[in-house]
Amino acid sequence: MQGRFALLKEFFVRYRSRYILGVLFLVAVDALQLLVPRILGRVTDDFRAGRLDGAGLVRYVGLVVGIALLVGIGRYFWRMYIMGTARLIDYTLRNRFFAHLETLSANFFNNHKTGDLMAHATNDIHAVRHAFAQGIALSVDAAFLTVATVAILVRTIDLRLVALGLVPLPFVAFIVTHFSRLIHSRFRKVQETFAALTDRTQENLSGIRVIKAFVQEEAEIEKFTEAAQRVVDANMHLVKIWGLFWPLVQFVAGLSFVVVLGYGGRLVIFGDISLGDFVAFGGYLGMAIWPMMAIGWVVNTLQRGMASVDRLNVIFSTRPEVQDATDVVPVSELEGEVEFRNLVFAYPGESEPVLRNIDLKIPAGRTVGILGRTGSGKTTLVNLLLRLYNPGPGELLVDGIDINKIPLAVLRRDIGYVPQDNFLFSTSVRGNIGFASDDFSIEEIERAAEVAGVAGDVRGFPQGFDTVVGERGVTLSGGQKQRVAIARALVKNPRILILDDCFSAVDTETEERILRSLRGIMRERTTILISHRISTLKEADEIIVLDGGRIVERGNHESLVAAGGIYADIYERQLLEEELTSAGET
Repeated sequence: MQGRFALLKEFFVRYRSRYILGVLFLVAVDALQLLVPRILGRVTDDFRAGRLDGAGLVRYVGLVVGIALLVGIGRYFWRMYIMGTARLIDYTLRNRFFAHLETLSANFFNNHKTGDLMAHATNDIHAVRHAFAQGIALSVDAAFLTVATVAILVRTIDLRLVALGLVPLPFVAFIVTHFSRLIHSRFRKVQETFAALTDRTQENLSGIRVIKAFVQEEAEIEKFTEAAQRVVDANMHLVKIWGLFWPLVQFVAGLSFVVVLGYGGRLVIFGDISLGDFVAFGGYLGMAIWPMMAIGWVVNTLQRGMASVDRLNVIFSTRPEVQDATDVVPVSELEGEVEFRNLVFAYPGESEPVLRNIDLKIPAGRTVGILGRTGSGKTTLVNLLLRLYNPGPGELLVDGIDINKIPLAVLRRDIGYVPQDNFLFSTSVRGNIGFASDDFSIEEIERAAEVAGVAGDVRGFPQGFDTVVGERGVTLSGGQKQRVAIARALVKNPRILILDDCFSAVDTETEERILRSLRGIMRERTTILISHRISTLKEADEIIVLDGGRIVERGNHESLVAAGGIYADIYERQLLEEELTSAGET
């Protein structure tokens, strides 16, 4: 149990005083409520004996009203201290959960669906909060009332009546123990189906334009309905147990009242106990039965909370595959020299390498172009340079240092990366370009946009650089998104610039204009250009051709064309395509 809730240890240490105060107020409220049955018993005995007059009745009524007032005040404070503090669990867990996700490596997100992670951040954390709000309150309430009422009954009421009235308690304990295991496993299934439903919803909303373009609305609605039905089935599977559990507990607890009415009434008739004692016993028994019935709520709430904590612990126990080494070199900034030494790399869990025997040295300030067919390993090569995955020791060096020993913050700060998937956030153009830091001035942002060739487009928007681009940049064209992504990389003034096929959505004229603007910047830093267009690469200092994860050709544009290999074949085909396009336009 201690290991299960270890992730909340710091929270409970910090807020234990609030929980203690809440429990004290809760116990005080329960203690005040225990006075009411005794008062009613005395009222009954005084009335039967003819000792109750108007003043006495007013006194008793005033006493009950006073107790009710104190109970109301105490109940307010225990709710504030227990329920209110439990609300902070939402805040604490969600922040820790999100912060932990931010530390995990790229491979984790390859194997975990977004919808499942969203379900962890919403449904699971909500269940944990309930466990430490209603769960704690009901547990303390049930435990105190059970012990207190039994103690009072044993001290003040006929022991035979007490013993018979409490006979159902062991049966309730048995029912709770048996059903709790079933509730735990079935609630876990509920959480899993809910996660699948969340994932389908998120995926459909993100891909709504594709769904509409392929007229697949009905098919997706049907898939969603199936996922929703699985959630219903899992909940019904749980409800069948929960629905049986609650009435069964009530039935067994209700047997106590049968005993009270039968045997207790007999004791009153024969004068073994007073009518007031009988009334008080009925009140105390009702208070003792409530905890027995509350056990159902407690078990259900705690089992749900534990199932959710188990699911969260799986995520929190996941350690990032990529992190700073213990023998990290204290590098403050990069110069930009990159060297691959006989690099061989396979993705985690895969046996077949995607890169084989890569030997390549890029001096600082040089520009290298990379060409290759789809799947040849171009993007994998730069992913290793960003350390999204760990290369083998000694296979990839930056400034002569094993990349695994360079602090990640320094490495990624000094690399400007423009990926194939130009992901933009649902914020302003300014916010997207200045994403790397809040310290960029509007002048720096506009200068980067000018170099990237998107400043003119942005100034034509109604709000200029303050224009919100929508989810994933949906309000921008493909070319505009690519150029905003280029500006986002340039504004960092990185020592190493990686452009991964980032001109595919712009025409050749725009591409040439952007490259002209970039040439001055590229001379000042190490640049890696990946492209399917030879027009993008031909000015590079060196060009390598990847095929099957190997470097099969290398040289400058002229030497590769003259070699008559893969590069020359692609170049001739692209020239032919340009000639055909020009002929078609004329």
